[in-house]
Amino acid sequence: MITPAQRAIVSSTVPLLEQGGEALTTHFYKMLLAEHPEVRPFFNETHQAKGDQPRALANGVLMYAKNIDRLEAMGPLATQIVNKHVALQVMPEHYPIVGGCLLRAIRDVLGAEVATDEVIDAWAAAYGQLADILIGAEKQLYDAQATAPGGWRGAREFTVVRKVQESAEIASFHFAPTDGGALMDFSPGQYIGLLLRVDGKDIRRNYSLSAAPNGKTYRISVKREPGGVASNYLHDRVQVGNTLQLLPPSGEFVLAQGDRPVVLISGGVGITPTLAMLEQALATEREVVFIHCARNGEVHAFREQVEAAAARHPRLQRFYCYDEVTGDASGDVKAEGAPAPHAVGRLDLARLTEWLPAHTRDVDAYFLGPKPFMQQVRRGLRAWGVPDAQSRFEFFGPASALE
Repeated sequence: MITPAQRAIVSSTVPLLEQGGEALTTHFYKMLLAEHPEVRPFFNETHQAKGDQPRALANGVLMYAKNIDRLEAMGPLATQIVNKHVALQVMPEHYPIVGGCLLRAIRDVLGAEVATDEVIDAWAAAYGQLADILIGAEKQLYDAQATAPGGWRGAREFTVVRKVQESAEIASFHFAPTDGGALMDFSPGQYIGLLLRVDGKDIRRNYSLSAAPNGKTYRISVKREPGGVASNYLHDRVQVGNTLQLLPPSGEFVLAQGDRPVVLISGGVGITPTLAMLEQALATEREVVFIHCARNGEVHAFREQVEAAAARHPRLQRFYCYDEVTGDASGDVKAEGAPAPHAVGRLDLARLTEWLPAHTRDVDAYFLGPKPFMQQVRRGLRAWGVPDAQSRFEFFGPASALE
């Protein structure tokens, strides 16, 4: 149990974390992965190399320290962490490993004069409090998944029943339970976990479910990333008939109930969860605006699916924005019978103003894609007048701040 005095000590470390939090968490990760190889499958080496994972942890630690007296002020961050942990199957026994390395990293980076025994004890109590909160919330979610119709706990074997090349970079994989049993429902926008063994190494990855629930199969759509261990393995070596271990659906990036117009904005492979959300929104009477940004027509996946939906649903407005147009001036995709982009360049405020509903600012907006893209979209939605509470986003990889 953390004491008021220990809370005060943790709060007093906020300026130090603001200055050196990333250095601390970088040191922490090096220590953790070197001394505890059993936890390596939970971490993405690419995110480590880019610094995304240390930055995300530094942001989480800082938010926790700032709000130690009012944890509800952390907002959706705690829920995001819980869902990510469950999607990767983080267990209670992992928390002492992480906590021990974090406390040692605090001592090493801040030095014994600053990180005194009193400070370390305070952070140990604070970490224990946070661990208890997360473990309790994760247990509830694990139990809910296990008891849901068609649900399960831990890994379950699925068979690849279909593989489709959606664009020059994106391939879709359709999975059916190998045991032929019932399949757990999910909310569009959620993701599943995959347990992979690549060249003798165990890795875990989350992928958004890119089609609405149908009770029979799950679909993910994966972009081939340069140097991406998991994505290249899936593209090159996983074929129809292969089996993979899947973890149950998780995630809180889902459509809110209501009758406001729905705005779905995606960049690149960020289109994947918005496809399932689009199907769900069109099953209601809500007005829908679907905006997708891609580098060019060759990498723009699912054009035909969205066009077909627009033909069936007059209340769906769709717009495509490309960074570049290859081929003739009308767009290289035109030769394939697909629509040319509605705009070329950045998705700026002028284009948002042109494409978003003219009759109301009261919309529910959902966006995701590369971080710079998301930062620009968030600024644009704010400037256009969407309240932050109605502007929702999801991160591929570690959760981090957009501000």
